[in-house]
Parts: sequence; structure tokens; C-alpha cells
Amino acid sequence: MDNIGDAADGRENVQGPEAVTVLVAQLGARRHYAVPRILEAAGMLEGLYTDFVASKSAWKALAALAWCNGLLARMAARVPEGIPARKVTHWPRFAFEYNLRQRRAGSRAELTTVHLWAGREFCRWIIRHGLGNAAGVYTFNSAGLELLEHARSRGLFCVMDQTSAPAEVEDRLLAEVHSLFPDWEEPHNRDPRREEFAARERAEWMCADLILCGSEFVREGIKSSGGPLGRCLVVPYGFAVPSPAIPKTGTGSPLRVLMAGAVRVQKGAPYVLQAARLTKGLAHFRWVGRVALLEKAVANMRMYLDLVGGVPRPQMAEHYHWADVFLLPSICEGSATVCYEALAAGLPVITTPNAGSVVRDGVDGFIVPIRDAEAIAEKLELLTRDRELLHWMSANALARSREFTLEKYGERLITAISTAGNS
Repeated sequence: MDNIGDAADGRENVQGPEAVTVLVAQLGARRHYAVPRILEAAGMLEGLYTDFVASKSAWKALAALAWCNGLLARMAARVPEGIPARKVTHWPRFAFEYNLRQRRAGSRAELTTVHLWAGREFCRWIIRHGLGNAAGVYTFNSAGLELLEHARSRGLFCVMDQTSAPAEVEDRLLAEVHSLFPDWEEPHNRDPRREEFAARERAEWMCADLILCGSEFVREGIKSSGGPLGRCLVVPYGFAVPSPAIPKTGTGSPLRVLMAGAVRVQKGAPYVLQAARLTKGLAHFRWVGRVALLEKAVANMRMYLDLVGGVPRPQMAEHYHWADVFLLPSICEGSATVCYEALAAGLPVITTPNAGSVVRDGVDGFIVPIRDAEAIAEKLELLTRDRELLHWMSANALARSREFTLEKYGERLITAISTAGNS
């Protein structure tokens, strides 16, 4: 075990008697540690428990990960800026084993088994270490059940962050698409552990006093899965806006359409291809992200759009600058970060209700039904013909993005936790 300071320390900044001191349990660097950073800035962070941060004492563990292509750089970037070292506790040995098990998983069922193991093991490490003086705990879906049960038995306030649509909702939607496009990805055989995964999520909902959802789509998914709707609150995320962008004029031809994220069926890849075919000559498509499709599907896509592959995050700025429009026809998401980024870059966004975005239909983009390439093509053709509309939507996108900065997200998050925690 590697302690970075004392996770029970640091109550000196609590702002007033109404503040709720919260212990955050977070696997990975979700949203670049936005939640614990926000709580620390508000004087409400009791401590952060996580699997790994790139501290000086962890370089030996980092070196052990060097054999894993790309993993070393990602782990080295895990630095929770703005959080005092004494408030962070992590376990590099656990992180190493977790990553090793994920790499060795040979099937979807084996990977689900790994995630179930990691969630339980992470909670056990935390419980053994203790909760300090926390008045509440903050967990993320599938990695907090035992901690929530432990905290609840001690009368602590329990928050659960549902970062994605519930497992059973995701599985149903993706099964439908895979049945339509069976040759696009590796066969998705039935995963016997997914029901256990979904049951774990449901149990976490029942333990939580507050369930935070990044979008209305996630909230409705919890409702349809039999979850406690009354405990759910939609709190959209925020984005660290880079240097100010200017509205797009869209004067070039053809229309430049950008996608970002893994190239896979879940992101609507078959419908992007169909839309590209329908708008051939009118629009130029570029997709930035790791390609996760079978060879034949990749070859078909390359006939109609550029597949750039994955790029370092700082390079995304040049791709946003290149584009006129952003497209994300997702089948199932939580609240897609790339949509926030695209709005901040001044791009009108064409997406689906299932992407969980904050895009307003007809104002700063368009919301189209899932699995509807014709609707995508129609909106692209409209923006191709009406460049004044594109410029107007671009200006609206920039204005909209200012409502979803990290600062605004922090205000929404603190209000939600403080209000529920003191009720």
C-alpha cells in the first residue's frame, strides 16, 4: 500500500457549518479528477482514494508497466492537480494487477469478470484503510457497492455517480444494432456475468442517498431499470474551455464533418458510413479515434471518410479547428465529453438523445433519432446549403459551452451534494 499523506487530514478549509466533508472513491482519472478537485476547492474534500496516481513514490510501479504499449504514458498523466498529496491514498500494486488482468481477458465475459473483481477489491482496500472523518462518500457506478454499504451502516451520506446508461439498457440497445450489423465487430456472445454487473449497479442505487446522472438519458435509463427515480438528479458535466474560439463561417466546400472517439458500432459507425454515402461530394468526413471494427467494415468506411486513428489529447484542437460540424450518432452514452468539447470549439453538433449531450435541437445543433442515417444526411445537407444557419449555430454553440465550464459544473455539483447532504 502506498499512502500519499493522510486521507483523513485536511479539514481546515471547510467553509462553514453546512459543508459536508466527502471522501471520493475513484478508479482511474475520470473526468480528469474533476469531482475531487471541485470538492477540494470548496473545502469539502476529506480525501481521495484511487488505484494509482503518478507520485514520486510510484515511479517503480510505473516502470513495471512500461511493457504495456501506451499504458505507461496514460498512467504517468494521472496527476490530480490541486489536491494536496496528504489527501490522496492509492494502491499501485492493485492498479498493476487490475491492468494486467484487463490485458489478459480473452473475452467480453472475462473482461466483465475483471471489472467485477476490481470494484469489489477496490472497496475492500478502502474499508480496510478507513473513512477518516468523512461525513459522506462519493462513488462511481460498479466500483462502490461494498463501500456504500459500509458507509450507510455508519450513517454516512452516500453519493453514487452513474457515469453511463445502466448496463441492461446498454446491452439491449447494442444487441439490436449488432443484430443489424453482425459483421462489423467481433461477435458479442452472451456475457453470463453482465446480469451480475447490472445487479451490482441496481444494488448501488438502493444504497445511495443521491444518484448523480450526467444526462436525462441516464436518468430515464435508471427509471426503466427499476431504479429509485426520486433519488436521481441530472447534473451535466463541465469542460475546461481552451483559448476562446470564434464562430465558424463554413464558407469552404465541401462541408467538413468531424467525429471523435473510438470507431465502433456503439458510436453509430454504420450510420456514419451510410450518411457519408448519402452526402458524397457535399461533405468531407474525418473520424479521430481508435479503430475497433473488423477489417471489412474498416475498408468500407475508408472509401467514404478519413480514419485518423487515435491522437494525443492536445492534438484534438487542430481537428476541431479544421471542422465545420461535429457528428456523434451514438447508440448509448452517459454524457459524451466530446460534445462539450465540440461546442466549446464553436461547432454545431449533430447527435442523438442517447448521447446525453446538452445540445439544443435547432439552436446549437440538431438532435436526430438513433439509427437514422437519412436524418443525419438531411441536417448535413441543410448546413451545406445554409451557411448563415451554420454560422448562427456556431455562435450559439460557443455561448452554450460557457454554461458548461468546469466552474459551472462545480457550482452544480456542490449545490447538489450540499442540498441533499443537509436535508
